[in-house]
Amino acid sequence: MTAPGLDRRRPDVGIERRPAPPDRTKALAQNQIAALWRLDVALREKTQWKMLYESAARADEVLCLNVEPLYPQDKRGKITAKGGATEWIHWQSGTAQLLPRLIARRTRGPLFLTDRKAPAGTPTLDVCPETGRARLSYRRAEEIFEENTRLLANPLASPEDIEDLDGWTLHRLRHSALTHDAEDGTSTPMLLARSRHASVRSPERYARPGVDSVARHVAERDPAARRRT
Repeated sequence: MTAPGLDRRRPDVGIERRPAPPDRTKALAQNQIAALWRLDVALREKTQWKMLYESAARADEVLCLNVEPLYPQDKRGKITAKGGATEWIHWQSGTAQLLPRLIARRTRGPLFLTDRKAPAGTPTLDVCPETGRARLSYRRAEEIFEENTRLLANPLASPEDIEDLDGWTLHRLRHSALTHDAEDGTSTPMLLARSRHASVRSPERYARPGVDSVARHVAERDPAARRRT
């Protein structure tokens, strides 16, 4: 006999879908971030990843950046945020040291470019008028990041298994930056300004101590460590 509310032809009908449990490992540890900076990658990727982490900006915002609205001397630039608003992002010395090399002598057009000439039909706004190359897409940027971080995400794996591994996503750089800010005591109003969320409740997701903070907490309370001191 079929239970009330169930359709014999559709066993999924009437069954409540349970929400996926939250992932508490989105924030990368400081040593993982340090390992990321040591990867041997192209200047474009080095600059892009540094900017994403230092600015805590969304990946699509950074990839839509043009050269014109950048203020390298002030370590900031104008982005088009979610919803279409124009807002500022700020970066630190790591990005500031790489940007001049990436921009070279360009004065306009997309900041992050593909390696080849733009194919016919590419929108004018996504083509560099000085090099003829296209804007780097989110999909390709994500692929490059994921491929280069597979061994970092799976430290016990063998390099021979790299094709079967999964790397990190670009969003984890933003999440990590904001989590590390919260761990260092950054106030909620500043976290809200950094993340550019509309709701004051949104930064609460970053206030949860990350793996480094928990590891330090446990280590400091290790009886063996206390005996040594």
